[in-house]
Amino acid sequence: MSHPHPELGAPPALPKDALRVIPLGGLGEVGRNMMVLEHRGKILVIDCGVLFPEEHQPGVDVILPDFTYLKDRLDDIVGVVLTHGHEDHIGGVPYLLKLRNNIPLIGSRLTLAMITAKLKEHRIKPTTIEVVEGDHRDLGPFGCEFIAVNHSIPDGLAVAVRTTAGLLLHTGDFKMDQFPLDKRLTDLPAFARLGAEGVDLFCTDSTNAEVPGFTTAEKDLAPAIETVFRTAPGRVIVSSFASHVHRIQQVLDSAHRNKRKVAFVGRSMVRNMDIARQLGYLDVPRGLVVDVKELAKLPDRKVTLVCTGSQGEPMAALSRMASGDHQIRIGDNDTVLMASSLIPGNETSISRVINGLTRRGADVVHKGNAKVHVSGHASAGELVYCYNLVKPRNVMPVHGEWRHLQANADLAIATGLDPEHVPVVDDGVVVDLQDGQVRVVGKVRAGYVYVSAGNVGGVTEESLRDRVTLSQEGIVTVLALIDIDTGKLVEPPEFLTRGLGADDSLFDDAIPSIEKALAAAASDGVGDPIDLEKRIGRAVTQWAGRKHRRNPLVIPVVVEA
Repeated sequence: MSHPHPELGAPPALPKDALRVIPLGGLGEVGRNMMVLEHRGKILVIDCGVLFPEEHQPGVDVILPDFTYLKDRLDDIVGVVLTHGHEDHIGGVPYLLKLRNNIPLIGSRLTLAMITAKLKEHRIKPTTIEVVEGDHRDLGPFGCEFIAVNHSIPDGLAVAVRTTAGLLLHTGDFKMDQFPLDKRLTDLPAFARLGAEGVDLFCTDSTNAEVPGFTTAEKDLAPAIETVFRTAPGRVIVSSFASHVHRIQQVLDSAHRNKRKVAFVGRSMVRNMDIARQLGYLDVPRGLVVDVKELAKLPDRKVTLVCTGSQGEPMAALSRMASGDHQIRIGDNDTVLMASSLIPGNETSISRVINGLTRRGADVVHKGNAKVHVSGHASAGELVYCYNLVKPRNVMPVHGEWRHLQANADLAIATGLDPEHVPVVDDGVVVDLQDGQVRVVGKVRAGYVYVSAGNVGGVTEESLRDRVTLSQEGIVTVLALIDIDTGKLVEPPEFLTRGLGADDSLFDDAIPSIEKALAAAASDGVGDPIDLEKRIGRAVTQWAGRKHRRNPLVIPVVVEA
């Protein structure tokens, strides 16, 4: 089994009869899904999503895949296939289209409507190709066939890609709900038919690979959601991803049955639900949904708010409510229904949000204490079922953290695949399919690209570390007046501290360390103020760590005397 080797170099030239597969996002994290397929000089992209930031990434709006590999090849891109309308699969599209705005977007009706509305905010009018399950489209040397899959949003598609190098089947996000709300099943007969034709590379959703058995049906949530609406004494505030149409349908149905009015809060929530309603994917009883201002006139027991963050993520809105800086003020008698999945790795911040909401008087209903969420992803039983049905020659797990990818690979191997035919790879690792065999051949850049205040790539890992340091460890400015001839301090340096909870004089004890650093600089023949600043900064940082186990951001300023 191939593990990502840091020593992997740039990939060699692609043989004419091979298919190159490069995940630029989504392998190693849950989000920013993006896969690049390369064949006969042309490129097909599957999905282009974003990742939502975590606490150690302050001031970041969203995180993009790194498009560096594509920048010199933009004209070779024949299209971007979008498997469904979730942000972690379409959110990066505006940023890719800013590099070339006429790359065709291929997807189902709802997916294209969602991305078109999002692009409008970026002032981009896209070239779109609408497809339905069963459609075939030739995009350059890639023959694409689209297959219905069931997920937590309507209109999801898997894509089969035929090339002269072989047949690749990419599931997108999927599960095998046997009682879907929209009656649209994952098309297992199509999977079986493709298996009989011969699937050379099967790329499967790994998000739930660690979970045994089969994913619970969406309709099984109805009783728990109904209980919340029937028993809540005051307002019901539902937090959900802005694209989770199936879940919101259940909320609307329960609100209607319990004679409540509903308002959507959050720009992306309002926009997406409007699109879903117009296209007939969301059934909204007449008079049920009202403007948020209308709710103020109603008694609390008649009120339901469905909200999300500005980017469509539920945690942002909830954490602002928990800290009291959201337009929705949480109080006694409020019931908060957390109806969305909680992204792996965010457990600590979620726990803090639940505590904050509870402290403000809310009753918080979440998947830990009620059956109000089911995953949109296939569990281990469903994945094994698919491996036995498709009988692929090679499997490459996609979509998930390392442990999810590994668990998925183990399932494929358990069904009889040779581990050599199941590469487990990270973002940026290049896999070639040739003569029915996959090989790891290299690595390309695939780091995180941060969007902060609309600026792409301006924030780096280093500046994020500084932001975290500032918020946690404080800041120290060291003002040093130095005689340039001798390289010595003319007078004791001044220390100005912020956020350290200590007196400025605390740092007077660091002066000997600064003098020692300056003496070393003089003996090295260094007199340049910028070099001296670096040495002073290093000396004070080391002193603070040694003496006080603190790691403040140190800003040295040298003034020549």
